[in-house]
Amino acid sequence: MPHFIIECSQDVLWQRTSDEIMDAVFTVAESAGLFAANDIKVRLQPYQYYRLGKNKNNFLHVFGYIMEGRSTEQKADLSIQIVTRLTALLPDVSFLSVNINEFEAATYSNKALINPENNDRDRHFGL
Repeated sequence: MPHFIIECSQDVLWQRTSDEIMDAVFTVAESAGLFAANDIKVRLQPYQYYRLGKNKNNFLHVFGYIMEGRSTEQKADLSIQIVTRLTALLPDVSFLSVNINEFEAATYSNKALINPENNDRDRHFGL
């Protein structure tokens, strides 16, 4: 946790490499002070086929999924920081946006949580 999933039009990768884009998101997430660096996951999915509004050429959207417990202000600031960094990196992208969603702790599960030795329900158990 957290997960940052970047979806973009294929041509965005002609402007910057996937590593440059993912590193930008990772660095912002890490510097926000909301997450342990070792927990941050970033991935990128380019699209060859897509449709946009008139006179729009390309897009990039970051879907952020974080564990509940951060304030609205913290989530908004994280969104703004990511958009600001990516806008500087990719000034010619027509649509560039971010949204942050929360995982509900009560319904979240992972490999650590189902470990029978994890009596404290530590989602980082054994990692």
